[in-house]
Amino acid sequence: MHTLYSMLILYVLSGLALLAVSVPLIRRRVPPNPWYGFRVPKTLSNPNIWYPVNEYSGRELYKTGLRTILVAFALAFVPGISFVFYVIACSTVLCLDLFWGLIVTFRYLRNF
Repeated sequence: MHTLYSMLILYVLSGLALLAVSVPLIRRRVPPNPWYGFRVPKTLSNPNIWYPVNEYSGRELYKTGLRTILVAFALAFVPGISFVFYVIACSTVLCLDLFWGLIVTFRYLRNF
C-alpha cells in the first residue's frame, strides 16, 4: 500500500505540472519559441496562429492535468485495488488524454 501512495503522489505531481505549464499558454503569455508550446511550422510562422492554437492546446493540457489528479485520487482509495492495476489505469488515462489533446488541437489548427 505504501508504494501505491507513492504513485499517487507521482500522478498528482504530474497533473500539477501539466496545470502549471498550461496556464501561461491559456493566458497567451508564451510567445512563439522553439521550446515551449504547440510548436509546428504553421504556429511558429505566424503569431496570429500561435496564440489561439496554444491557448486551445493549453486548455486541453489543463483538462488532462485535472483528470490525471482526479483519477489518481479516486483510484487510490478503492479498497483492495492492486498496485499494477492502479499504475496501468492512471497511466492509460494520462496517455490517452494527452493523445486526445494532440488530435483535437491538430483539428483546431485546420481552422487557420
